[in-house]
Amino acid sequence: MPRVAVPLVQRNRALRRVLTAEAGAWWITCFAVHRQYRSIGVGKALLGAAVAHAAHHGATAIEGHPVDTDALEANRVDASALYTGTMRTFLACDFREIGRTYPSRPVMRRNL
Repeated sequence: MPRVAVPLVQRNRALRRVLTAEAGAWWITCFAVHRQYRSIGVGKALLGAAVAHAAHHGATAIEGHPVDTDALEANRVDASALYTGTMRTFLACDFREIGRTYPSRPVMRRNL
């Protein structure tokens, strides 16, 4: 959905330091994948479909705020902490990092 329509993004001071105003930018909010279908590419397929949907509807870019699991201190990450996606998934779909709000929280962007 258009980033300007996501109130939590608009109110987040850390994200506002990284993001610039852009009416055509869309935002990936979250992923919901049933446990039995995780780690087989469903998240990547969902992200790819979101990119296609945004492009079809005139988005100029699509962004998200995934988790960089390599930067986490925990050895095991609970799936509930990964609802915004993982950096690896975003990289696999040709997103690039444009900044971070926290050491393990990159802001990712793909121009369309």
